[in-house]
Amino acid sequence: MSGLVLPPVVILCGGRGTRLQEHTRAIPKPLVEIGGRPIVWHVISLYIAQGFEEFVLLTGYKGELIEAFTQGETWPDGVAVRCVGTGLETPTGGRIALAREAIGERRFCATYADGVADVDLAALLEFHARHGAPATMTVVQPELQFGIARLGESDKVLGFAEKPKTEHWVNGGFFVFEPAVFEHLSEDSVLERAPLETLAAEDGLRAFRHTGFWDCMDTYKDAVMLNDLWASGAAPWAIWERVA
Repeated sequence: MSGLVLPPVVILCGGRGTRLQEHTRAIPKPLVEIGGRPIVWHVISLYIAQGFEEFVLLTGYKGELIEAFTQGETWPDGVAVRCVGTGLETPTGGRIALAREAIGERRFCATYADGVADVDLAALLEFHARHGAPATMTVVQPELQFGIARLGESDKVLGFAEKPKTEHWVNGGFFVFEPAVFEHLSEDSVLERAPLETLAAEDGLRAFRHTGFWDCMDTYKDAVMLNDLWASGAAPWAIWERVA
């Protein structure tokens, strides 16, 4: 994507991370580390590796610690990372609504601070530009939490599958939005409810199917798994290691 002016990236960093209390009593969830670096650094880095330079972090819980991290980090030349405080209890859609002044009337990307993937962002932007709708949501098929039993006739157990991928597609973040999306947002909006549901009902939302790696650091178990992947040297989302 060299030579192109890529859209700004909005990252939702305001949640409390209540299911990660082993870490988040002292720090906000975006600062929980993978391999010694905050997970939000990993999210920013996978965008930087694909040419993005402008980042707006929407903070809430312990947002001053996130701002201190961004100001103390040495980012690559040309990369600008800034924080916008969006309140302690503001829901996801409300946080994006409060970013309108920072974004202006531009197309923008948005994602969560706790989800990493080896998503092809050029392909995502091309898909978005091609379909012409105001919103694109990346969808994924995550692994189920448990293994499953395969059953046959007369309740025979035919075998087992260890944590297969679900057959359903779920919201994986990595959105692309046109400024028209702001018309569906207010300060009390939960992005994943009325705004996206209304866009879908109005034929304004498309799904970009990502079949590669994706994971969300929702629990302590997820944090351990992501750190183990990093320690193994085989973290699939670390695309900056492959394009350096």
